[in-house]
Amino acid sequence: MKVDFYLLKNLVLAAFVVLTCITTSTSINAQATKQIHRQDQLWLSLNSTIKFSPKWGMVGDLHLRRNNFAENPSFYFIRFGADYWINKQVSAIVGYGHMWVANPIIDAFVFTNENRIYQQVQYAGKLNKTGLLLRIRNEQRWQEKLVNGVKSGNNRFTNRVRYLTSVNFKLFKNPKLPRLMIADEILVHFGKEVVLNTFDQNRLTIGIQQKISKTVSFDLGYMMVYQQKYTGFQYDLNNTARLFFYWTPDFGKMQKTSLDHPHLSGDE
Repeated sequence: MKVDFYLLKNLVLAAFVVLTCITTSTSINAQATKQIHRQDQLWLSLNSTIKFSPKWGMVGDLHLRRNNFAENPSFYFIRFGADYWINKQVSAIVGYGHMWVANPIIDAFVFTNENRIYQQVQYAGKLNKTGLLLRIRNEQRWQEKLVNGVKSGNNRFTNRVRYLTSVNFKLFKNPKLPRLMIADEILVHFGKEVVLNTFDQNRLTIGIQQKISKTVSFDLGYMMVYQQKYTGFQYDLNNTARLFFYWTPDFGKMQKTSLDHPHLSGDE
């Protein structure tokens, strides 16, 4: 499949402009009329993409996020799925995820469950010497509700759509040294109870991406998460230290594995 890189470049630039305008606009409005809760977070993750043949493989993630940097729990999350490669650059995934969400109740935490089914299409390749990843993910989410700090036995259902643009650039001539990584993901959701916050959140990440071996890499950096709550006027602004590890083996040994941009299954 031939890729029109000129068109692709313009689409990426247009996406960045749209995302920047949306984020800037909501930020200005929030500062004037909305309540913003600021907190520091630590986000650790193990992500794997395992290839068994030229077309088929699987993905699996394990995530841990904490509030007040590392003091309090935020959530624990696992995800896995079946991965199908349309070609060497484009893949499609269908999978399942489960999250345990920590809800602060007075001096303790009550954990609620979230079950999730997701579908995604992803392009991972290069634009000249720049690593490029574009991803669209659709999620069906069943989130357990709390009523006065007690599990109600009822779930909130939403459908969430996510669009990620991620690029990485060569910083040094030596290919063994880190690359600069910049990414932005916007998330919107829909459902019966989504009345005032169709915009869910925006995630802006900047950091470094480093190979450890042909199949292992990591990225380390800063992520700003700006999330609107269901009330419509309350927002979370999370300053997050992020460390993600990636394992991308090819057990079929059908082709060399390139980690210029890991074929990552992605964030929570």
